[in-house]
Amino acid sequence: MEAEDAQRSVEDASTALELASASLTLARRFAAGAVMWCVAPQWPAHGRHVAVEFVHPVVVGKRALPAVHLGGPDLRGALRLLSRPGDVLLAVSSADDHGTVDLLRRSEAWGLTRLWLGAGAPPASGLAEHVAWRQTPDAAYSGDIVLLYHLLWELTHVVFEHPGLVDAEPECTEQVCVTCADEGRVAEVRTVRADGTAEVVVGGVTETLDVSLVAPVLPGDLVLAHAGVAITTLSGTGP
Repeated sequence: MEAEDAQRSVEDASTALELASASLTLARRFAAGAVMWCVAPQWPAHGRHVAVEFVHPVVVGKRALPAVHLGGPDLRGALRLLSRPGDVLLAVSSADDHGTVDLLRRSEAWGLTRLWLGAGAPPASGLAEHVAWRQTPDAAYSGDIVLLYHLLWELTHVVFEHPGLVDAEPECTEQVCVTCADEGRVAEVRTVRADGTAEVVVGGVTETLDVSLVAPVLPGDLVLAHAGVAITTLSGTGP
């Protein structure tokens, strides 16, 4: 019992730090004009709830924030069509929801900031900038996930109460910066050309990429781009 309590304390501390960091990011994205797109294909009620939470604040005087729940059979097509670079994707799911994992991968190429709230076995790293997780298997039904996005909403408004935090977007001042350097980036193939190049979307921007190293590729495939070259294909590809 003591071991379980200790594990829960560690999980709670990690979740608190992640939510605090995510709320800072959210406030800054909203201040810059972003829309938060909410998806929860496993548990649609959570997707609708979190969107309503941000759009219709229950506390008098809190600002309404642009959030939209997306549902239906073609979430990928809807999010690709409606979102803009700089928007936010908030996903609620378990780690084994392959449709949500695919959206998280692709939304990096589309230039979206990604938040992932979930329950059960923890997910692989690198699929979202912010991940807040409850490892109890019934978290989706016990209220634990509801608590996560309620806290996210509360903390986002706390950030808005301190304008200096919202305005303090970090800037690159170093000569070499990992954020701005030409690191490997996820790209989504749009069209393939006969000369071994393809038109791709990287960070929401259309670029031309040499795909000869990973050919053949098809529209809709995901590749890892570095210095103008596709260096490997990624899972979750396809139209």
